[in-house]
Amino acid sequence: MNQPASAYFLAHQDAPEQRVTFAVLVDNEPGVLARVVGLFSARGYNIDSLTVAATDHPEVSRITVVTSGTDAVLEQIRAQLEKLVSVRDVEDVTRDPRGLVRELALVKVKGQGPERVEALRVAEIFRAKVIDTTSESFIFEITGASDKLSAFVELMRPLGLVEVSRTGALSINRGAQLSVHMDVT
Repeated sequence: MNQPASAYFLAHQDAPEQRVTFAVLVDNEPGVLARVVGLFSARGYNIDSLTVAATDHPEVSRITVVTSGTDAVLEQIRAQLEKLVSVRDVEDVTRDPRGLVRELALVKVKGQGPERVEALRVAEIFRAKVIDTTSESFIFEITGASDKLSAFVELMRPLGLVEVSRTGALSINRGAQLSVHMDVT
């Protein structure tokens, strides 16, 4: 049986897959995001999460991309990203001990009676904030690691989960220095 034409089916099939977060600093210009996404698409890499925003330097944007693969595939992704003309720097935030990765989610839950009380109790445990309430529903705001948000959503499912909206991953490094090399000269 022929395997699909994808980088995920390299000779390292028995190697374990890892989920990583890359912080990519790019020139803030039209078409850069399309080139980054095109790189993933053309080579058969999957994007689990993608977030893009301007930095404190107007000419630079930060792309935070979460993907998974074997060590060989992840090194290939990094090398290909670094070759793109508009890319200034690429950092694997996941493997940096100073790295922090967080998400934001808005979670709508309907419920009355015991389910409503339980939803509030679970939200308090997870430090979720009630940002809207009616007599029939809540909207919670929760931030944290992706696994934390997923666990919260799963606990809300039997309590009346209606809808979830997640931002995607954001990343930064601890300490006083820049997270990634930003040459703005």
